[in-house]
Amino acid sequence: MDPMLDLVVACAAFLALHVLPSTPLRAALVKRLGEGPYSGLFSLVTLGAIVWMALAYRAAPLAPLWPGLHWLPAAVMPLSFILLACGVLTPNPTAVAAGKLLARPDPARGIIRVTRHPVMWGIMLWAGAHILARGELKATVFFGAFFLLAAAGTRLQDMRKAKTHGADWKRFAALTSNIPFVAIAQGRNRFAAGEIGLARTAFGLLLYGGFMLSHAWLFGVRPY
Repeated sequence: MDPMLDLVVACAAFLALHVLPSTPLRAALVKRLGEGPYSGLFSLVTLGAIVWMALAYRAAPLAPLWPGLHWLPAAVMPLSFILLACGVLTPNPTAVAAGKLLARPDPARGIIRVTRHPVMWGIMLWAGAHILARGELKATVFFGAFFLLAAAGTRLQDMRKAKTHGADWKRFAALTSNIPFVAIAQGRNRFAAGEIGLARTAFGLLLYGGFMLSHAWLFGVRPY
C-alpha cells in the first residue's frame, strides 16, 4: 500500500473506532463481554490503532504545504500540558461514569470553570500546534485525526450527558462552556486560580519540561 494512503487509512480507522461508543454496538458488546472486559479490549484496540498510525506516519514521505510555524509548539504546549494535568486531576462531571458529580451544589470548580473539557482542549492545542508547526501533509493527516477526535469528542460527550442527566446537565451547562473562558467572559462563571491549584499547574509544567527533554529520544525528532 502507498505509505500516505496507509496513513490515511490508519487515521480513518482510529476515528471510526471512537465512533463506536456512540452507537448501539457498544451496549451490545458490554452486554456480551461485561463493562470491564469491553473497556480493556477497547483500550487495547485503540493502542493498536495509534501504533499503526505512528508507523504509517514515519513511513510516509514529506510533502510540504506551507512554511511551518516552528516557534508555535514552544508557546502553546505549556498551556496544553496545564490543561491536560488539571483536567485529569480535577473531578469532572463530563468524564465517563462521573455523571453523579452533576448533582453537587457547585459542580463546576477549578479548571472546569474555564472549560468543561480541559483534556480535550489540551489535545486540540497539542495537535493544532503541531499541524501548523510542521506545515506538511502527513503531519496534517496524523495530528488532524487527534484534533478532529478531540473536537468531536466534546460535542459527543455533551450530547450523551444531556440525554442521560437532563436537568442536572442543563444546570451544569449553564455554568460552563466548551470553548475556554467563554462562560467566564459571559459572566456565567468566574476564574478561580486558587481552585485550579498551584500543584496541578506545576505538575503540568513539569510534564512539559520532561517531554521537551525526552522528545528526541521518544519520537526521534528534536522539539521545536
